[in-house]
Amino acid sequence: MSEDLFAEIQAEQQRRRPIRSHRSGRSGRRPERSRSGRGRSKLALLLALVLLAGLGVGGWIGYTKVRDLFAVPDYATEAQSAEVTVEIKEGSSGGDMARALKAADVVKSEQAFLDAWERNPSAMTIGPGVYKLHAHLSGTDAVLALLDKANRVVNGILITEGMVTVEIFALLSKQLGIPKADFVAAAKDPVALGVPAEWFERQDKRPSALKTAGALEGFLFPARYEFPPNVTARDALRLMVKKFLEVADRLDFVDRVHEERRISPYEALIAASVAQAESAFEKDMGRVARVLYNRVYAGKYSVCHCLGVDSAINYWLKLQGKDPKNSNKIKQSEIRDKHNPYNTYIVDGMPLGPISNPGETALKGAMDPPKTEEIFFITVDQQGTMGYAVDDAGFRAILKQSCANHVLTTSANCG
Repeated sequence: MSEDLFAEIQAEQQRRRPIRSHRSGRSGRRPERSRSGRGRSKLALLLALVLLAGLGVGGWIGYTKVRDLFAVPDYATEAQSAEVTVEIKEGSSGGDMARALKAADVVKSEQAFLDAWERNPSAMTIGPGVYKLHAHLSGTDAVLALLDKANRVVNGILITEGMVTVEIFALLSKQLGIPKADFVAAAKDPVALGVPAEWFERQDKRPSALKTAGALEGFLFPARYEFPPNVTARDALRLMVKKFLEVADRLDFVDRVHEERRISPYEALIAASVAQAESAFEKDMGRVARVLYNRVYAGKYSVCHCLGVDSAINYWLKLQGKDPKNSNKIKQSEIRDKHNPYNTYIVDGMPLGPISNPGETALKGAMDPPKTEEIFFITVDQQGTMGYAVDDAGFRAILKQSCANHVLTTSANCG
């Protein structure tokens, strides 16, 4: 093989990028093979045929050089190679994965992984997360390793509907090994965590909880989260806020509340948080939200525009590090406490801010509650069944039912 021909081949290789771009937006959509890749293969085949046909034994040696020149660098999997950690980020394409694996020396070349990724239909199911892999894998074995769930580092934590921030901070601190104080400090600036400042605007002219200890309440969406190793308190909270905003956007929560309820999204979020805290069953959440709206905005409760819910008192107790109380044990002094900014017995309107972190059903209920005239609700049995009433006579009836079933037992309620 002449030096001139070999130099020409090398120059051709330099003109063509050996790694194709695979920006598909999200893993799961298979990229098209690049024209440069097909052209390079055709060029190699043509040159090989020319060499074999015209140069005999010397041609075979030349062909070997051409083959090696155009071959994709790939490891032969090493059984005892070092263990490495690789993060596949949300929305990664095949090319993104290839770059991450190459940087960690899992694969010898990005193209080796991409070729294997394209050949394996299951590769589209590779999800985001942190994976423990071995260095020096073939492209094929790297794909298989990412598909093996045993290689995924999982630190799953379930945040349930109705939990409040202080409970979430305690759980995250225990599971992630991060001081609770780090979460408390990060939560002081919800806007820095991704909550748009306009979420704290109210149309009822009342102050919001933005500058208080409860500023982040309502924005930590209940779900199962998988946190990467070495996650910080700030990043963990940002992930939960991001989930809340994604759900709110999917529900079209902001626009629908503005247009249909004629209130701010923040006020609707507060209503959702109260409904979540007061309801034992999902079916009641929308109906409870309607009672709140009838009292606060529609003026259907002639005594005041207040809510009168014990869950708000209990929320204030939790923020102070105290245990919540059964309704039968809440004191009159606590009901009349003027220092409680979440008191809904002596202060009209929605509370200062959300009193829990509501789930999707509660958000839907606050966004689109049933059209009823009810202004009272109360738990009427030990199973959590809710009773409703549109007037004082109806309220006395459900109150009597609650007392008979030993839900309410105090003389103030059942005397």
